[in-house]
Amino acid sequence: MKRLHVHVSVNDIEDSIRFYRALFAAEPAVVKNDYAKWMLEDPRVNFAISKRRSEPGIRHLGIQVENKPELAEVYERLQQAEGPIREDGATTCCYAQSEKSWIADPQGIQWETFLTTGESTEYGGGEQTHAAAPGACCEPRSVVQSKSAQKCCA
Repeated sequence: MKRLHVHVSVNDIEDSIRFYRALFAAEPAVVKNDYAKWMLEDPRVNFAISKRRSEPGIRHLGIQVENKPELAEVYERLQQAEGPIREDGATTCCYAQSEKSWIADPQGIQWETFLTTGESTEYGGGEQTHAAAPGACCEPRSVVQSKSAQKCCA
C-alpha cells in the first residue's frame, strides 16, 4: 500500500516537533537534531520536517511504496507524466537508505517516488543525491525546473 510523503522545512525543529506531536496525537518515529518523521496510518502519510534550508515551507511531496512491484508501478506512472525524470537509484537521504526517482510537475513542485530499504545514521547529501544546495538532500538539480523553465528553489 502506498503512502503520501510530505517534507516541510522548518525554522525551529523543537517547536515544530511539539506542534506536530499535538496535531497528529503521535510521537515521531524518527527524531534527530535537524529532522523528525511521523509514519502515520490515519491519514496514511510519511510526514517529515527538517531544518535544512533558510526558508520554511514545503520542500517536496512524494509517494512512498512498500515493495519493488509498487515501485515499478509508480515508476511507470512517472514515464506517463511526460516530465524530466531524475533516477537516483540506491541512495542515502533523510536518515534512510532508499531507491528513488524524482519528477517536477508543470509548476516546478518536486515529487519523489521511493522505496525505503534501511536506516542510516547520516542525513545524506553529497554527490549521490545531486543536491540543490550544499549539504541538502532530497532535491535533485535535474528536476528543480518546471516545464516553463522556472526554478522552484530560487
